Amino acid sequence: MADEKAAQAEIYAWGGADSGPEGVIRVARTLRVVTADEPAAPMKPKTVTEAADAGTTRELLVAMRARIAKAVEDRNTPPRDLAALTKRLVEVVRDIEAIDAREQQEVERDGPVSDEAFDAKAI
Repeated sequence: MADEKAAQAEIYAWGGADSGPEGVIRVARTLRVVTADEPAAPMKPKTVTEAADAGTTRELLVAMRARIAKAVEDRNTPPRDLAALTKRLVEVVRDIEAIDAREQQEVERDGPVSDEAFDAKAI
């Protein structure tokens, strides 16, 4: 049933009493087959609250970096706060870089894993 052109799917979500007959909302979405060389769609960054509730340490730091950068650029941010915000922004960036470097070292240390030939006798 999955062909390479667009496929139609109906998604049903339960809604409240005001959402239609018997509380069901009918939403139609168009699905399509993704090719192997097609890049993944970029994910929307999490907010600080989302990252704190259900994110990784890196996701939280990225959200904090964006929030602090926004405050630094805001004309309404009091000048007395800029030094502390800028210092914290640099610290957060260093923490993100440290996490990325640690992950890269793990990848390089473990290296690519190649599959060995299957040996039925080994079982």
